[in-house]
Amino acid sequence: MDPQRIDDTSVTPAVYDRPVAGDGNGKSALITGGAGFIGSHLAERLLDAGWEVFVLDDLSTGSERNVAHLRERRDFHLVVDSVLKSSVVNELVHRCDVVFHLAAAVGVRLIVEQPVHTLVTNIQGTENVLEHCNRFGKRVLVASTSEVYGDRREPEALSEESLRMYGPTTARRWAYAESKALDEFLALAYHQERGLDCVIVRLFNTVGPRQSGQYGMVIPRFVSAALAGRPLEIHGDGSQTRCFCHVRDTIGALSSLMDAGNVEGEIYNVGSTERVTIDELAQRVLAATRSDSEIVRVPYDEVYGQGIEDMLHRQPSIDKVTAAIGWTPTHSLDEILADVIAHVRTAPVLDESPV
Repeated sequence: MDPQRIDDTSVTPAVYDRPVAGDGNGKSALITGGAGFIGSHLAERLLDAGWEVFVLDDLSTGSERNVAHLRERRDFHLVVDSVLKSSVVNELVHRCDVVFHLAAAVGVRLIVEQPVHTLVTNIQGTENVLEHCNRFGKRVLVASTSEVYGDRREPEALSEESLRMYGPTTARRWAYAESKALDEFLALAYHQERGLDCVIVRLFNTVGPRQSGQYGMVIPRFVSAALAGRPLEIHGDGSQTRCFCHVRDTIGALSSLMDAGNVEGEIYNVGSTERVTIDELAQRVLAATRSDSEIVRVPYDEVYGQGIEDMLHRQPSIDKVTAAIGWTPTHSLDEILADVIAHVRTAPVLDESPV
């Protein structure tokens, strides 16, 4: 199947390159951003469960390579276009039973260099999706991010009700976090005012096979550098802590929340609670790859220019999602590193230059 780009002037675009299969379990899902890292894994899971899957992706940060293994399946459809195009979103939402809204501008480099693109894509794109889901009465899962918690200075587990702390608007670092927070406000407003069936998921550092380091994601960047014998660049002093969740665990939570009752209008953290410093992460990557690459520390200003701050700590409380659907992550950090290393060794990403 060749992906299609829908013409801007089309009022009722022909979005399919072949008829809908109509078999399986009879359910159909739209995944915006479905050619991205998380979206492609979610598409694969839903297809294996008998869903009809429609992916909308402009391939700006996603890649056809992520869904190449799905292209010949009768129940998979890739539409190469933007969530900013109302006519396209309208038709796809109308034809599907549920919507996973994952499309977003991501990556620190992109946020710094293209703040207008980040804000417009994240806010207007989400507004388009919510408007059409509301129009046709479709359940929508909105993917948000742990970035909405802002600048955390203490290593505490963050609950869905934790206060958010931000830097000044002159620091572009916070544009992405603010845009995703506005997405949450929009989704909750549609639910409260218009009865939209929606659920919001705050993702904490999802990683795994097929993730690119091109936009700053630290584990694929470290692994690629270690396997190539290049220095592992730690941005900052390495004392910042993160929790990394395997993509298979993440998509399990997304799928279960979509199917669950009594979750509409709620926000759920989804992530691992296994906390590690970035300095320790680099050491563990070197040990797992048996690499003798050196570790270098680079100030944020040298990497991204002025105006970049990093969150010191980001660890989720997952009590709420566990109570709602019984979900907890099952993959350890060592298992995550083993999967990423195996993937990079067999299918190296074409461009893993440090960002």
